Amino acid sequence: MMLNNSVNVGAVCGALLSLLLLAGCEQKTAAPEAQAGGTPAPIPVRVVVVNMFEIGEDQGDTAGEFQLWKERQQLDQRFPFPQSHHDLFLNPDTGVLGMVTGMGTNKSASAVMALGLDPRFDLSNAYWLVAGISGFDPAEASIGSAAWAEWLVDGDLMHEIDSRELPEDWETGIFPLFAHGPYPEKRPPNQGEMFQINGELTEWAYQLTKDIDLGDDEAIAEQRKAYSGYPNAQRKPFVLKGDNLAGMTFWHGEHLNRWANKWVDYWTEGQGNFVSSAMEDTGTAQSLRYLDRAGKADYERLMVLRTASNFTVPKPGTTAAESLLSEGEDYAGLALSLESAYRVGSRVVDTLVENWDQYREQMPYEVEAGAE
Repeated sequence: MMLNNSVNVGAVCGALLSLLLLAGCEQKTAAPEAQAGGTPAPIPVRVVVVNMFEIGEDQGDTAGEFQLWKERQQLDQRFPFPQSHHDLFLNPDTGVLGMVTGMGTNKSASAVMALGLDPRFDLSNAYWLVAGISGFDPAEASIGSAAWAEWLVDGDLMHEIDSRELPEDWETGIFPLFAHGPYPEKRPPNQGEMFQINGELTEWAYQLTKDIDLGDDEAIAEQRKAYSGYPNAQRKPFVLKGDNLAGMTFWHGEHLNRWANKWVDYWTEGQGNFVSSAMEDTGTAQSLRYLDRAGKADYERLMVLRTASNFTVPKPGTTAAESLLSEGEDYAGLALSLESAYRVGSRVVDTLVENWDQYREQMPYEVEAGAE
């Protein structure tokens, strides 16, 4: 290549080196505007999509929670993220950033904190959408259904005594820290056992998505007939509001399902209704609360969407062990629940992006109230 003598050769070489360094990105984008001192300005993020796991590759094979988002939202710009479970992916045109936290409250908490403190991104106005699959109480919804949560309850912070050693007058061996037995009338101080997220934002997201057709699956439709006595489990997939229990233990069965319902009811003082069981959401909420306090994120912009890939109790005539072991081999509802998470969640993400001039500074429900 011939160079004009009037061109600064060092500058040209520097530019070529920059292009080579960018070659590893899946999509070339202009560098962010530099701040004083020469460091790149943080990239403004509009929405963070928080997924918890992926299967195999990020695209082109069996999909986990992240794959549909990466492909359909064109999250093509890759950012190495060695301080956490999985690299980050951005659509620089829409400002949508995708992350995969890893499974469990420990990984979700550390991943969200690592992102919140990452100087490459400006998350001060970002909305956070948790979009993942989970087990659902069949009394509340069917496989493939999608639930927006307002209450996130932790299923790990507790005392526990084995059921074979219970006092005769105790109904359960699980009870709150700093309590002297199950469900004391005076609830102990909340130390992370329960998080309430922005109910008005949750309601806005629900109203925006409640009429979405989630499709169906012939095999799932046949299987749900077995859940006699659970009318909601026999419905086609639908969108609802319902709350989440997060715990590192993958539990299953009628007895634990009754505990989950009562545990959520107890910690929310009757305001929450257990629908979904997952493993991460209280960790995500805890880190966002700390990041909000540090001025790095806005806790009020957190939304949690869970979709049903399986039930938390076995179908009638099946033991808890048989049910759990069969689910471990094959989640029949995986594909349907992943599609539901994207259909419902992307309606919210696309609406936020398309109306960013309004929603950057004001919550969507505030904008709508002002327009009335």
